[in-house]
Amino acid sequence: MKDFLTFQTFITPSLLIFMYYIGALLILVFSGYFARWIKTVYKTEIETYITFKKRFIGSAAFLICFFFMELLWRMMFEFFIAYFDMHDALMKLV
Repeated sequence: MKDFLTFQTFITPSLLIFMYYIGALLILVFSGYFARWIKTVYKTEIETYITFKKRFIGSAAFLICFFFMELLWRMMFEFFIAYFDMHDALMKLV
C-alpha cells in the first residue's frame, strides 16, 4: 500500500490494457457508423455514377484504413506499456 501511495507502483499498465480493448471496439463501431453515414449521404451518387470496380476499390481502401487504424492503436499502447516496463526494470537496478 505504501508503494502505491508513494507512486512506486503504477496502476497505469493495467488500465492501459483495459483502455486498449475499449478503444479497439470504439474504432470498430465508429468506422462502421462512418461507412454507413457515407453510404446514406451519397446514396444517389453511389448508385448512379460509381461502377462496381470503383465501389470495390473504395471498400478495399476503407478496410485498409481500418486495419491501419487498429494497428496504429495497438502500436501506441505497446509503446506506453514498454515505457512502464522500462521504468520497472530501472527501478529494480536502484
